[in-house]
Amino acid sequence: MMTKLKIAVQKSGRLSEESLRLIKECGIKFNNGKGTLKAEASNFPIEFLFLRDDDIPGYVEDGVADLGIVGENVLVEKSKGLEINKRLGFSKCRLSLAIPKGEKYEGISYFEGKNIATSYPKLLGDYLSKQGINADIHEISGSVEIAPGIGLAEGICDIVSSGSTLFMNGLKEVDVIFNSEAVLVSSPDMDPAKKDILNKLIFRIDAVLNSKNNKYILLNAPNDKVEEIIGILPGMRSPTVLPLAQEGWSSLHSVINEDEFWERIEKLKEAGAEGILVVPIEKMIK
Repeated sequence: MMTKLKIAVQKSGRLSEESLRLIKECGIKFNNGKGTLKAEASNFPIEFLFLRDDDIPGYVEDGVADLGIVGENVLVEKSKGLEINKRLGFSKCRLSLAIPKGEKYEGISYFEGKNIATSYPKLLGDYLSKQGINADIHEISGSVEIAPGIGLAEGICDIVSSGSTLFMNGLKEVDVIFNSEAVLVSSPDMDPAKKDILNKLIFRIDAVLNSKNNKYILLNAPNDKVEEIIGILPGMRSPTVLPLAQEGWSSLHSVINEDEFWERIEKLKEAGAEGILVVPIEKMIK
């Protein structure tokens, strides 16, 4: 019987969409119709289980699934003994403390002796303990932001992306206690055959993520400027330099990190680069 990995993925929502998009970009083909609880890839030894995000760490810990894609905030809150195999760079958010807009906030001591509503009692409790703050934590699920308005708590601790939900409920963000993103997790005692498949999956994920963070760049430059430009634009090893038909000119090809993109482009133009083309990379194998 062929060894297969079982991977638990959130069954709906933004995390689900981005997780499945990443898997498909890895060249793995599967059908996941509406309401489907399981799906099997046709060209890679992997099976998908579609679950509630809060349940994923437990299913992986219990061995029902070999892997899971879950928000790091959920992973830490559930406190399961799982291994983070890869940070995936999407579904980024923060767990923050918030209070009514009209309240004056001068630091974490504001919460001393107060009530805080949250769906993340462990993360909040750990943070308050480190800060030496004694507060009453009220664990509630869903609609945490209404707690101050109904008199349940003086503040909340909840997931924030844009901050619009806080604003609409008359709250303001005052302290970030945890930054989160999607992570690929597994049990640390995975058997060797499954570990081999996991390594192949991570290889594909790396190729996709590297391509998103980098761009392929082509430019023309006078030969007397090539060395200066190479110093500005190193490649994975070094840029490719090719002679142009026009004497005294060369074409340089390289890869540039998106975070450095505009700063490097400005320096390249100042150094004499012309005809700069920037092209997306579909996959990037290091």
